Amino acid sequence: MPGLSIHVVDVARGQPAMGMHVEVYTLAPERRQLAAGDLSESGALEDAITGQRLEAGPYEVIFHAGAFFASAGVLQATPPFLDEVPFRFTIADPAQHYHLPMKMTPWGYSVFRGS
Repeated sequence: MPGLSIHVVDVARGQPAMGMHVEVYTLAPERRQLAAGDLSESGALEDAITGQRLEAGPYEVIFHAGAFFASAGVLQATPPFLDEVPFRFTIADPAQHYHLPMKMTPWGYSVFRGS
């Protein structure tokens, strides 16, 4: 099934990043927002984009980490070390599903193509 899914875990507290705001953009032929929303209780973006066939090309997801950790009361630097975290990637095969799991703390993150 084609599409794009996003799942974020707050590893600093050992739980899904419920409420983190994310935005998804296509970058070609110009930058255009495709989806935006707050992550669900499970830490996933619940949006129609998860089942849509996306064109081949470059994309970007913006994770609003600084605001998320501030609203959760998690201790972080002032200003936050991580604020808006961009992740750029390319869809090569529109027939495939692209899953982007992210593990995050106020001090670092890992995001990759999952299965």
